[in-house]
Amino acid sequence: MLVPVVVEVTLRSGIADPEGATIERALPALGFTGVSAVRAGKLFQFTVEAETEVAALAQATALAQRLLSNPVIEDATARVAVTPHS
Repeated sequence: MLVPVVVEVTLRSGIADPEGATIERALPALGFTGVSAVRAGKLFQFTVEAETEVAALAQATALAQRLLSNPVIEDATARVAVTPHS
């Protein structure tokens, strides 16, 4: 079966996020007030061929930890992608 997967990679709590800080500082100049604690991250979408969704998620998690993220400073979370109804 083909399983659509989304992997989100974010900096771990306590790790400085200069990209998020830059975005947060720019928001008031663009008219966005009341926004705080901005954190930036990465999102990956792909399809995994596996026997079950559980196996697909296990493979996606392993891929995320070995290739898509730096496990020393980043957390990676894999989930099955929600596909819109036709």
